[in-house]
Amino acid sequence: METLPSAAGAAVRAPGSLVLRMLGVIGCLAVAAIHVIDQGGLPGTKDPQYVQMMYYALEAAGVVAAALLLARQARSGWVLALGVAVGPIVGYVLSRGPGLPNYTDDVGNWTEPLGVVSLVVEGGLFILAAAALLAGSRRVVA
Repeated sequence: METLPSAAGAAVRAPGSLVLRMLGVIGCLAVAAIHVIDQGGLPGTKDPQYVQMMYYALEAAGVVAAALLLARQARSGWVLALGVAVGPIVGYVLSRGPGLPNYTDDVGNWTEPLGVVSLVVEGGLFILAAAALLAGSRRVVA
């Protein structure tokens, strides 16, 4: 198995590295795009209205997190990316499990294809953002 030279390996692992940030940008924009598709485009419709507003907030947060990562504001970008990943995972579990107020359409619908794709993307983004933040905190402490 071939290993990266130490300088190149360190660049890929660094939380502010271009490769890591680009993966974060792709993940954040993918989460936003999946939710735009789920609501039927822009401006889209999702009832009740509070669910629609949460979709809008998530989509905006995904774009802002991607912009922060592109602008080399790595720590802020990763913190927001973590929220972009965790928020919809919690929403998925609540909407499929007990349901949300005035929103029971998805109760028990655990295998909806777009929902499963969304969970995979969000899970990957969560792992990436958490790893980047942990690596960044270790560098600051060391």
